[in-house]
Amino acid sequence: MIRKLHNCVGAPLRRFDDLAVQRFNGLTAQNLFIFCVVVFPLFARAQTSLPDMSSARSVSGQFIVTGAPSTAARAGLAARPEIATNTDFVRLEPALLAVSAERIKALLGRELNPELPGLDLSPPPPGKIFLALHPAQSTDEGVTIVSRRSPGGWDYQVRLPDVLSRTRYLRAMTGVLLLKLANHSARARSAEIPAWLTDGLSQELLATAWQEIILSSPNKMMNGPPVSRTVKTTRGMDSLAGARRVLRDHAALTFEQLSWPTDAQLAGDDGGVYRASAQLFVNELQALKNGPAHLRAMLETLPKFYNWQMAFQAAFRENFPRPLDVEKWWAMQVVSFVARDPGPAWTPAVSRDKLDEILSVPVEMRTASNALPAHADISLQAVIRNFDRARQIAILQTKLRDLELSQLRMASPFAVLADGYRQVLADYLDLGKRARPVQHLGKHPPVVSLKPTVADTLKRLDALDAQRRAIESAVKPGGMSP
Repeated sequence: MIRKLHNCVGAPLRRFDDLAVQRFNGLTAQNLFIFCVVVFPLFARAQTSLPDMSSARSVSGQFIVTGAPSTAARAGLAARPEIATNTDFVRLEPALLAVSAERIKALLGRELNPELPGLDLSPPPPGKIFLALHPAQSTDEGVTIVSRRSPGGWDYQVRLPDVLSRTRYLRAMTGVLLLKLANHSARARSAEIPAWLTDGLSQELLATAWQEIILSSPNKMMNGPPVSRTVKTTRGMDSLAGARRVLRDHAALTFEQLSWPTDAQLAGDDGGVYRASAQLFVNELQALKNGPAHLRAMLETLPKFYNWQMAFQAAFRENFPRPLDVEKWWAMQVVSFVARDPGPAWTPAVSRDKLDEILSVPVEMRTASNALPAHADISLQAVIRNFDRARQIAILQTKLRDLELSQLRMASPFAVLADGYRQVLADYLDLGKRARPVQHLGKHPPVVSLKPTVADTLKRLDALDAQRRAIESAVKPGGMSP
């Protein structure tokens, strides 16, 4: 039944709302049936009729905007005073949306191809983007993107509420433009755009030029003409300033976490950590040798693969010959980024608590097979003694990264301790690649030990724990005692 309904739709549905952002394959049969019956008649209507009073066409002709009747817009959410004066929300109308879409397309083109700005190709890519506005029912209403294969190429319909946040608006427009660019030569199937690319590029546009590309309807009338107030302060531009503020208090996500985000992360309910990490990740990719060209190559080959990871590996093979290489590279970029701006230093008491948190491993334990699990914290030594090697590596690598990130902000004695723990874990995981010669008496030559033994690692951790207890005993609410 679902397969049959998929045939009715003809292309995957792209949802950019808070509940299923870029989760493109999580549709139920009921949802698909609704979109077959409701969405595509609207799609066809947008192509055949454009009422003069509630429609607009962009300069290039690629964007066709249809809006709700003016009476509905005047009585809707956009007319409320608290919305009209809130600059975090965009109040969309057809004429301004057509201009805004063209500006976003041009700016996104400069991000992906600095040498040849704009996404316009010669000849222009076939297909249209239909932007259908409807009166918003709430401020957190989602955006729906529907792609459909037509004889002239791929067409897209973006259904937007006339009131939505700047972040959601830019994510939707960035998503459909990336989709159109990726599907330029696609034949049978639509591309899968990775969430980190959509969020990373949209956050970059939001940080650098939202005043120029987001055109909201005026919030008041003055002597007849509509007037909107815009305050813009520009100094030394740092597009990552927002990401820097978020990542001061939260560890940046790993490459695996960026690849498989949760719904809460995509909705921004994680404090913006996913969006900040995605923006930093895309910035660092663009800073690589031929980085923008590799991103474009990845987009062009996305329709040829069933998952974006294969397209990424093929496009960035020059920089990351093996899949593990991108994870190592990203971990180094995160440490370097935090080192450039570690943020405000922690007090000794906060440093103590943070170090205790890092060195504890939460687990669930059962006293009997039919008993409920109890939560407990175990030490790194317990992990090394009792867990298999694969689980050890996964846990200790995370702890190693947390130690590297937090060490820069800790009070002096705890920073020294954190570096000691980091050194031990790096040696144990063979990440430091520091060979230590071990002398043996007798006629035989010295033997070089390439990796510390388990007993040696446990002994070093025990010594650090004893040193940590001595330092912690000197911590008082007002600071460190003499």
